[in-house]
Amino acid sequence: MISFIIRRFLIMIPMMILISMICFFIIELQPGDYVSTLLENPRISGNMINELRAQLGLDKPGVVRYWLWIKGIVTKGDFGYSFAHNRPVGDLIWERMGWTVVLALTTIVFQWAIGIPLGIFSARHPYSFMDYLLTFLAFLGLSIPEFFLALILIYWMLSMGASSIGGLFSAQYVGAPWSFAKIIDLFQHIWLPIVVVGIGGFGGLMRVMRGNTLDTLGSPFVSALRARGLSEKTVRKHAIKNALNPMVSIAGMELPNVFSGTIIVAIVLGVPTMGPFFYDALLSHDDYLIMAFLMFIAFITQIGNLLADFVLAFIDPRIRMS
Repeated sequence: MISFIIRRFLIMIPMMILISMICFFIIELQPGDYVSTLLENPRISGNMINELRAQLGLDKPGVVRYWLWIKGIVTKGDFGYSFAHNRPVGDLIWERMGWTVVLALTTIVFQWAIGIPLGIFSARHPYSFMDYLLTFLAFLGLSIPEFFLALILIYWMLSMGASSIGGLFSAQYVGAPWSFAKIIDLFQHIWLPIVVVGIGGFGGLMRVMRGNTLDTLGSPFVSALRARGLSEKTVRKHAIKNALNPMVSIAGMELPNVFSGTIIVAIVLGVPTMGPFFYDALLSHDDYLIMAFLMFIAFITQIGNLLADFVLAFIDPRIRMS
């Protein structure tokens, strides 16, 4: 097990290097750069444009700029400089990283807390009215775009008389010190982005859990457990435990999906996560901020898969033995 963990950590290093090359290459494919967005300003002359491009290092070849960027990350933890915000990229990311991680983790907990039990219930009552109803709701959640669901919920809340919608706090609590009233206000706001982002993932998890549970309940080892006289409760416990293995693997991919899903939702709801920053960076050609966000998503994906492997080894002794 220790050698497996060490191998997985060592594999992450060349993977992150390869991903950084791909990210930089993709960013280089887009026409223009940050300075080109200033060409429409009549107050900025051509000489000023050239001087600004040289000052920001945009006049250097792509290979040189990539090497300087990677060197800064490895030696100093410097992810570059945000042209649009005139601040280091690392500072901008860390400012919004906390709420991004909190929203992502709570959304995953919401998806699992609803999707897994409903999937098990649907598998235990196959082709019943409730099974068809839950299946309809799951496909409905998968088909509705997240930003459209956010707009529907905003309209519904406004029609119900809500006065403070969007963001994570009401106006009087933004920037205020933490208190019990501020925590209550946070819970009154944070449920909206959690539900909007989590509905789509909930439907997929429920359908996968239903299929896994049905396959497991019909497997030979379940029949053998029943033949040995075990109670139905014990049989279901072993069946569900085996059906959870694929779900743990899926959980490793849920983190990047949730992070990417919050981009448009965060813009619509005004949530202070990395999503609006990433969108603005794409529009303004803020290359280093874009690449840092993509690298962060890649790193989260690898960490999620690594944690999923650990959990699988913990709950399934067959994996530990292998």
